[in-house]
Amino acid sequence: MDTERPAEPQYRVVVGSFGDADHGYRLVWLRGIGWEPLTEEELEPRLREVFPDIDLADPEQVHWVDEEEAWPAAPHPDDED
Repeated sequence: MDTERPAEPQYRVVVGSFGDADHGYRLVWLRGIGWEPLTEEELEPRLREVFPDIDLADPEQVHWVDEEEAWPAAPHPDDED
């Protein structure tokens, strides 16, 4: 049985997807913490809380796995199925 943990990404932050649903969240990996679901509004304050000196525009620090800075649409309260 292989018990080795996979290597951590080289980036301080990895902004991943959270599936195809329109919920307004992305899964964000923070070095030393792990994965967290964050909205677009929560991203920068959370990154600055964990990494006060981070350069959000530096692709060697913040890696987007797909369309950079594209967020899934959040549902609106007046939307009905």
